[in-house]
Amino acid sequence: MTTPSLVAFDLDDTLAPSKSPLPKPVAELIVRLLQEAEVCVISGGQFGQFKAQVIDSLPETSAEALSRLHLMPTCGTQYYRFEENDWRQIYAQNLSDDEKARALASVERRARELGYWEMETWGPILEDRGSQITFSALGQSAPVDAKSAWDPTGVKKNTLREAVSNDLPDLEVRSGGSTSVDITRKGIDKAYGMQKLAEMTGIDLDDMLFIGDRLDPDGNDYPVKTLGVECQAVTGWEDTVGVLEELIPRLSAAPVR
Repeated sequence: MTTPSLVAFDLDDTLAPSKSPLPKPVAELIVRLLQEAEVCVISGGQFGQFKAQVIDSLPETSAEALSRLHLMPTCGTQYYRFEENDWRQIYAQNLSDDEKARALASVERRARELGYWEMETWGPILEDRGSQITFSALGQSAPVDAKSAWDPTGVKKNTLREAVSNDLPDLEVRSGGSTSVDITRKGIDKAYGMQKLAEMTGIDLDDMLFIGDRLDPDGNDYPVKTLGVECQAVTGWEDTVGVLEELIPRLSAAPVR
């Protein structure tokens, strides 16, 4: 592992259990990491989810440190920075009304045909996130154990993704979290987000490290790997703690660039 200038993370099952606040050890390490490098969180959730899981979980820290935290909801189709003591949206690649309507219709129809439209859910199954349509089989607020049990092999998500992709060749359809499928504009995924991050920060992709739990070819972290960004696979937040406990002292000891 190199000494990166920027460390980017997936959120669910990398920094925290699905839809849950950052565990205290992770939150404390993120604050320490912000003293040594730029930090990005890029994931499929919308900004409200980032606020609940990440921002509200961090120990009190300075505005200067928060200015080094880059938030990229909806797989990088949106970008937020901390400026003038508030979180401000820098850009959003929103879907058109027609794209949204076709995406919502396709994913519901295909889920019903495949028998994946569940009757017992925790919150909405379909969500319009502006720049992304998200299907969550058990709803956005489903407990972690129920999500883990719904599709442990990923077969359901991948089957649904393929069916919806056939309906929407002009849009990007990807497996999201443990029970979700995300739809964005074509070519807009986490690779797009990381390239925009390089453009916005002036930090080369070669000077970045990405940490995620879905770097397999069917995972929504995989596009980052195809860019040639150095990647570190983890299986949960506990792994991430181990990676950061080794990385932060090396960053602290590295010569200032």
